[in-house]
Amino acid sequence: MSFLPYAVAAWVCVVGLYGIVTSRNLIHLALCLTITQSSTYLLLLAIGYVKGGGPPIFKGVKLGTTTVDPVVQALTLTDIVVSVTVIALILALALDVHKQAGTIDPDEIREMSG
Repeated sequence: MSFLPYAVAAWVCVVGLYGIVTSRNLIHLALCLTITQSSTYLLLLAIGYVKGGGPPIFKGVKLGTTTVDPVVQALTLTDIVVSVTVIALILALALDVHKQAGTIDPDEIREMSG
């Protein structure tokens, strides 16, 4: 069992979180959130990986053949769809903030609110 995929997933998450904390732009913030979300794809795929496992297609395959877990793959695809939807919503809200406030810097937006 290798811990490298888990370490890479943790590293990608930390890089994304660092970008979120240091962001001075709403668009940059949204992209850093996407990077953080990508770490969950790596984590799910690392959990579902089986060494020597084949694709999860069971038609015409002998019983007892090692395969990769299809549930984890389905969860990863669902995670990607949710991530795309969330990033689209965040970018739409950033555009709306830019129209209303004239800026996408979070500190300047905070100063404008009453």
